Amino acid sequence: MKANIHPTWNTDAKITCVCGNTFTAGSTQEQIRVEICSACHPFFTGQQKFVDTQGQVEKFSKALEVSKAKKESREKILENRAMKVAVEKTEKPSLRDLLMQARKKSAS
Repeated sequence: MKANIHPTWNTDAKITCVCGNTFTAGSTQEQIRVEICSACHPFFTGQQKFVDTQGQVEKFSKALEVSKAKKESREKILENRAMKVAVEKTEKPSLRDLLMQARKKSAS
């Protein structure tokens, strides 16, 4: 190994979690701050916890609401179109329908 290029190794680095838990481990830094540790992680505690540092949960919730609203409005539009087509078909027969009726009459 080359000399004087590696960082110093601290065997007693203090690791501090947001929940207040502290412990020591080996690291190149003297102090480390973490958001989740084994004392507060949902896998170890069995409780659900959201760690949202950038507002991602709220952003996802808003996007979900917007998509639901768009889906409902799209369904209404499609229903209106289907009703309009049904009304147009009942009002007057199409050229195809008239030709089919004429063929039936001439065949009889």
